[in-house]
Amino acid sequence: MIGSPETPEEIAAAKLFSGRVDFLLSAPQLKFLPEPTVPEIAFCGRSNVGKSSLLNALTGRKSIARASVTPGRTQELNFFEVGDPLQFRLVDMPGYGFAKAPLAVVEKWKKLVRTFLRGRPVLARTLVLVDSRHGLKDVDRDMMKMLDEAAVGYRIVLTKADKIKASALDAVTAKVAEEARKHPAAYPEMHVTSAEKGMGIAALRAAVVADALNG
Repeated sequence: MIGSPETPEEIAAAKLFSGRVDFLLSAPQLKFLPEPTVPEIAFCGRSNVGKSSLLNALTGRKSIARASVTPGRTQELNFFEVGDPLQFRLVDMPGYGFAKAPLAVVEKWKKLVRTFLRGRPVLARTLVLVDSRHGLKDVDRDMMKMLDEAAVGYRIVLTKADKIKASALDAVTAKVAEEARKHPAAYPEMHVTSAEKGMGIAALRAAVVADALNG
């Protein structure tokens, strides 16, 4: 099966995620954030990039992260706890771009996300999800620039890699990687994934665990 764990790191990560993974809380404002007691890995990306599907694939659950019917409706930071005893948390961030909401609400989301990224002491890594079919958009570049300025390390994860031809995927991967090299906070290794087919999931899962537990 594509995405099955093969390396010792992938097997260990799969074992960890096969245990306790629970929803903790939704934080519409910073005052509702959980205490910063364990490392956190944040997931961000444009609306409809496949964030919920990727979170479900990584955790081996069918609906731990619910995909919104209307892209851009997720307004809170959603926290999930991994491990018993607790090892780290996953943070599902509001999708950016195409938000079906009034401008004032969108600005409120932006402020929440920006402040969280810049001020969260336990944030170990951020994953910036990019749709393979479209490559980097200006809103992705804005997020990357914000992470660069905040000195928050991030990995770029291409999603929905099964939706385009192999040659087109190779081209977009090369183009995104070239641009990422110009960003100081971007991690050099890029991940190409398909939540539907399992492509790249085991390797990304291992990377998430390494980032969370090893810094």
